[in-house]
Amino acid sequence: MTTARYGIDDNPVFVIDQSRCIGCEACVQACAECGTHRGQSLIHLERLDRRTTTQTAPMVCMHCEHPTCAEVCPADAIKQIENGIVQSALKPRCIGCSNCVLACPFGVPKMVAELDQMMKCDMCTDRTSEGGKPMCASVCPSQALWYGTIEEFEETRRGSLLRDFLFGRQEVRTKVFTVVDDLAGGPVDVLGTSATQWLDDPFGLGET
Repeated sequence: MTTARYGIDDNPVFVIDQSRCIGCEACVQACAECGTHRGQSLIHLERLDRRTTTQTAPMVCMHCEHPTCAEVCPADAIKQIENGIVQSALKPRCIGCSNCVLACPFGVPKMVAELDQMMKCDMCTDRTSEGGKPMCASVCPSQALWYGTIEEFEETRRGSLLRDFLFGRQEVRTKVFTVVDDLAGGPVDVLGTSATQWLDDPFGLGET
């Protein structure tokens, strides 16, 4: 089975296809409306290189298999639940030290000063646990943020799914997948040059 090749079950997966992002910020607005976020948008929209391109890229919590944010939390406030989702810091335990903010290799956790609490994407657990999609994926017009099964992805989308990232010598495996052109390039080398590339034509516009 396809899912066996990825080492996961047949439950829906969260996918980011950076090459499809059109910078509309619909995801940013929708994230703030998630019932557990208290009006806070917990998604980042990055500008890759303002000097040379208008390309943007959405960034949600990647939900690492071994979350550094939880490992460095001195108050044991950050929990990883059974399905692999890493939650925001528990309000009664969070001491606002920002260790998690500094330690996350993806730069995701956000210290919300007015709440004195670290908050981050929890993959809209209130929605996904009931069979719904995360808010951001439900509104993304270009499907740069996508939620569904591996089989559905391979039937309808271009590219390959990868969830291994390289930060120097440290390899990080995540619950969230990213779309690459070719798996032969290996993990996405975040800090250096990698053979792994995003899709040049994710929508198939160049086809005749």
